Amino acid sequence: MAFSQAHFDPTIRAALPADFHWGYATAAAQIEGAWNKDERGLSTWDSFSQVSSRIKDGSTAQDACLSYDLYKEDVALLKQYGVTAYRFSLSWSRIIPLGGQDDPVNDAGIAYYNSLIDLLLENGITPFVTIFHWDLPESLYTRYGGLLDKGRYTEDFCRYARLCFEQFGDRVKHWITYNEPALHARAGFAEGRHAPGHKDPAHTFIVGHTQLVSHGHVCAMYKQDFQPTQKGQIMITLHGDYYEPWDESNPRDVETAQRAQEFEIAWFADPLYGPGECDYPNSMRKQLGDLLPQFTLEEKQLVRNSSEFYGMNSYTSYFVRDRDGPHSPNDYAGNIEKLDRNKGGVERGPESDTLWLRSAPWGFAKLLRWIWNRYQTPIYITENGTTAKGEHDFHPVSQDDILDDQFRIDFYGAYVTEVAKAVQEGIVIKSYFGWTLMDNWEWALGYTARPKKTRYTKRSAYFLKAFFRHLIANRRPLSMYR
Repeated sequence: MAFSQAHFDPTIRAALPADFHWGYATAAAQIEGAWNKDERGLSTWDSFSQVSSRIKDGSTAQDACLSYDLYKEDVALLKQYGVTAYRFSLSWSRIIPLGGQDDPVNDAGIAYYNSLIDLLLENGITPFVTIFHWDLPESLYTRYGGLLDKGRYTEDFCRYARLCFEQFGDRVKHWITYNEPALHARAGFAEGRHAPGHKDPAHTFIVGHTQLVSHGHVCAMYKQDFQPTQKGQIMITLHGDYYEPWDESNPRDVETAQRAQEFEIAWFADPLYGPGECDYPNSMRKQLGDLLPQFTLEEKQLVRNSSEFYGMNSYTSYFVRDRDGPHSPNDYAGNIEKLDRNKGGVERGPESDTLWLRSAPWGFAKLLRWIWNRYQTPIYITENGTTAKGEHDFHPVSQDDILDDQFRIDFYGAYVTEVAKAVQEGIVIKSYFGWTLMDNWEWALGYTARPKKTRYTKRSAYFLKAFFRHLIANRRPLSMYR
């Protein structure tokens, strides 16, 4: 199937500005592999995955997608797909194998990322670099508990970030301090299903606070010491799905949906962007009490307005209602019940190949407006995408075979259309990154969520290439795409 301009809605043609960035996003731990090559140190995910029962299929990320060795091929694919930007993360333990502020730097790690950044720029692709995407050097967790020790961790994180700015900041103009800090705090430190496998729900909020404060320190450092000459920008990326009342006519369900949004998104976004004084949402303070740390005056000044933009990762939507009875002492979601259908029996969306992920562009549209109305901050969409049923049954004969992933095409088409419509309404949205460039090692799910390693093109890549050509203003239209 080929895609031409006739396939697309003419009312959203050129809806996005000429400087809009689009591309794909990845994470180092999920794609690089080469876990012990060229003096790289162990990360918490390396250690965590060595216990096979922690990973659904017993796999590890030792090889992942082999991108450490195949990065030239990956950049060639990015160029072929017509992207303008590529979001990737740095492996802290590849740059500073032991992680600490006094530990030696790995020149081979620096050289690898320099080569990747240079190659991207040579091909007209703008790098968006995430400094921390969940893979802490194992030695920092062993020494002092990593993010559980705000003081020592912040010193080490600041040294690592400074080194990144010094080595790469002359070419990297888009920095992201943390990817999805709330999910890292919950899955890694409360539930133990992600690295480092720590299980204490009370520590969730200590780790969240550490990420906010260390983010603030790094942003202040960047703005003072590097931004005047490097002319870049810095932000954080937050995850968050949309929550719709199970019964829209029930005020209790309406309040529950708002509370769910605050526990998931405003937990970090309120201190960062407002409204009011730099603090966690009242709904969280009311339920959690002393479990939530207090901001010092210095921390309030560091955190508020530290992130210059709103980095947004979002995938799906849920219907929610209040959970009867008192909340669990271990609850960090707002005492809610998530549902696939509302009171009227309407489902939240078609199923993907991932249990929690259903296509729900209606909720994505509402979430864009919720974020914009609450925070009035320009949005960078840094992750959005889906799995699709049946892809494990794809049996290509040659390297030129293409996976016809219609479900993903429909997903991208619907979600990106909502981006275009939101921009037409006046919401400032600066980017869209699909998750992900390639099937990868999906954390605790291993390779079960995404087939493994060999690179074959999916037709959705050509769809997005053509669709963004239609949507971005002042781009020379091409008559036809594969």
